[in-house]
Formats: sequence, structure tokens, C-alpha cells
Amino acid sequence: MEAVRTLGAVAMTLAMAGGVSVAAQATAVASSGSATVRAAADTCAYPYVCFFKNGVKIGQFKDVTSTWQNLPSKPSGPGLVVQNTRNDDVAYIRWSGGATTCIPPKSSFTVSSGTLTGVRISSAATC
Repeated sequence: MEAVRTLGAVAMTLAMAGGVSVAAQATAVASSGSATVRAAADTCAYPYVCFFKNGVKIGQFKDVTSTWQNLPSKPSGPGLVVQNTRNDDVAYIRWSGGATTCIPPKSSFTVSSGTLTGVRISSAATC
């Protein structure tokens, strides 16, 4: 469990500093899948929808919008987790082919393959 806390602290520090180190990426890759998801959840504060690649935060969004917000980095799986920390708002993610997935409040979604191009946070409480 100590490794998970350490990884979360490293990811948050790097995200706040705006940088990513090779050491942090190597630590994240070495973590088990469930540990990576827990580390991601630990570093995504309410009311954000956060994107993590191999345990490192690569983006966060908090505005409810009626249109899609583009993801400039176009993240892809595997190793990609989307965490919705909002209490009563759903988050939609969009794939490059146009398919969408709804993530309920207080939930995470692991992207095993494919490329994401957008996110939209809706005030709806259910998918």
C-alpha cells in the first residue's frame, strides 16, 4: 500500500509542477492495474473528471458543457483511466470513431484500447 501512496504523491506533485519524469512513469508502469487505478483516484479531487496514463495525471476538466471539450493529447489505452469525482454529474468520453461512453458519478473507467478525442460533463445524475 505504501507504493500506491508514494505513486499518488509523485503524480500529484508532477501534475502541479507541470512536468513528467521518467522515474514516475517507470513506477507507474511497474504498479499492478488495480494499484494504478487507486493511485489515480487518490490524485483526482472533487469536482474534476481526470485522465491518467499509466498512473500519471495528463488532464482534468470540471466545467459542465453542452458541447464536447476536445482532448488535445488524444490519449489512448491501455493504461488509461478516466476518473469522475463529481457527486451528481455524469461524464461522457468520445472515441476517435465517434462512439461514446457514459461514466456515472463517483466512478472510474479503464480504457483498454482505442483513442479518446473528447469529454463532456453533463448535469444529469444518471447515464
